[in-house]
Amino acid sequence: MSTPSPTLGALLRGLRAREGWTLKEMSAKTGIPVSTLSKIEHDRLTLTYDKLQLLGQRLGLRMSELFAETDEEPAQPVTARRSLGDVSRSVRVETPNYDYYYLCTELRRKRMIPVITKIRARSAEQFGDLVRHTGEEFLYVLSGKIVVHTEFYDPVTLGPGEALYIDSSMGHAYLAAEDCDEAEVLAVMSSAEEELMESLLTLHEEQRQGAVAANDGVDVPGAARRVRKSR
Repeated sequence: MSTPSPTLGALLRGLRAREGWTLKEMSAKTGIPVSTLSKIEHDRLTLTYDKLQLLGQRLGLRMSELFAETDEEPAQPVTARRSLGDVSRSVRVETPNYDYYYLCTELRRKRMIPVITKIRARSAEQFGDLVRHTGEEFLYVLSGKIVVHTEFYDPVTLGPGEALYIDSSMGHAYLAAEDCDEAEVLAVMSSAEEELMESLLTLHEEQRQGAVAANDGVDVPGAARRVRKSR
């Protein structure tokens, strides 16, 4: 059986891996925004032949080099990394409808991103478009009650001690239930993408912009994204 040809997204990921570039570094070299590169690598966007040629020129690569494939995966070294984390040392991201507490952020290029989230949005209008990103995620309700909307399933309500595991590339949204002012959940996102946290922060910015648009372009207190260390 023949092996399927790799997608453009897989080829660009392979190129970044060969060169040891982050998404931000590749963006600086190509002039293509990080969010656009991320969508290409996740096969949610493609490029025309002319733009591929321009991409190769900016990287100083011929088309054959641009699409060269690696025959073998390099052996993964034992890193012996570990990180002790708590909310007081987290990186906090605030949006009008959510507060995110990113844990263990001193470890870079993690394949699992643990986040404690406080959820206040109660409607699809407040949330905006369903979120999609690479990988899978596990969700555990710590307090309150949430309603999980997904692209291919009916909404499901979860209370404290209940959990859900989903494919993150499926559109999804977490909302506070109608009788809940604020819910708190632990989510763990997992992906082979080294810049997963950066992609998630980009999604938060899109959520912020959507919240501002929902308020007819009038900024509301706390609407500006704030990223800071929790104290």
